[in-house]
Amino acid sequence: MKKSVFTLERARRLAGDVWELVLAGDTSAVTAPGQFVNLELPGKFLRRPISVCDWAEGRLTLLVKEAGEGTKELVRLPAGTALSTLSGLGNGFDIAAVPEVAVLVGGGIGAAPLYGLAKRMLAAGRSVQVVLGFRSKEDAFYLEEFAALGAEVLAASEDGSLGARGFVTDMLNELPDCRFVCACGPTAMLKAVHALPQITGGQFSFEARMACGFGACVGCTIQTKKGLRRVCKDGPIFHKEDIVWQTSP
Repeated sequence: MKKSVFTLERARRLAGDVWELVLAGDTSAVTAPGQFVNLELPGKFLRRPISVCDWAEGRLTLLVKEAGEGTKELVRLPAGTALSTLSGLGNGFDIAAVPEVAVLVGGGIGAAPLYGLAKRMLAAGRSVQVVLGFRSKEDAFYLEEFAALGAEVLAASEDGSLGARGFVTDMLNELPDCRFVCACGPTAMLKAVHALPQITGGQFSFEARMACGFGACVGCTIQTKKGLRRVCKDGPIFHKEDIVWQTSP
């Protein structure tokens, strides 16, 4: 973890309530796709955890969904705003543990960390297939950006206005060689993908409410087959075989 100041260079709306932010600063602590940063917003007590979409030396790209007052203010900050930032948080995807045939699966804003993962897998000479799910065509984003990397992109929408009608699980059922996934999205989507009988392995990126973002408050603790683990510190990426889904009482 590294604390530094990033400067907002620009923000652009991608779709509906999803924005792309580009910040300038020290990205040396970011070492793997799937890690996140914690941003301190002006006048707010708690920092906001945001997945890293992509990074390069001196530049950080984040995709942000307006989910509350804090993120609504974040995406509308003027260029030049300085943001105290904790970077290099979380464990990230382990590319070395991903087999040659794997599918990247994203639901909504869950597509964000998969972009950085796809970029680095392709740079390593791997072929990449990406399955993205959205509510509708109007909610979709980054399809062209994934394709520009050289990834094969398949899309699904709940209303059928983009790609196949249905959910990402419907599309995964149509892929004959889909046995390992790298997935990020809402809990319901992750649980459904995890339950598919043909999926024998995978890395799943969890979302959780975080107060500190680096394991001190243990507020994002979940149960796994290895015991209690913190999403912010031990995750947010967990291997399929370690995941335990909580059932309602």
